[in-house]
Amino acid sequence: VQLQASGGGLVQAGGSLRLSCAATGRTFSMYTMGWFRQAPGKEREFVASISASGTVKNYADSVSGRFTISRDNAKNTMYLQMNSLKPEDTAVYYCAQHRITTYYYWGQGTQVTVSS
Repeated sequence: VQLQASGGGLVQAGGSLRLSCAATGRTFSMYTMGWFRQAPGKEREFVASISASGTVKNYADSVSGRFTISRDNAKNTMYLQMNSLKPEDTAVYYCAQHRITTYYYWGQGTQVTVSS
């Protein structure tokens, strides 16, 4: 499995971005997917997750109400719509695929920078 995250960039506070995570292979629709982020000097943190069918979604408190996770299993792609962005959202965003007890496969990350 290979995961390719894209869609990052530079945006002003209050703006929006949409991240995508494209997966290879035929098993994308079988697994929970997640978004994580890591800001400079900080540990990687959970952002959001979505179940295999897309019916169950979870969000970190810091992004709830502003970010929306979704997936299109026919396209092997997961998305993260980010609205009302804040400078503290600045980080490298990673997508990952959950297997058994942990997030096992990771993408390379895409940089999101929010200017004040």
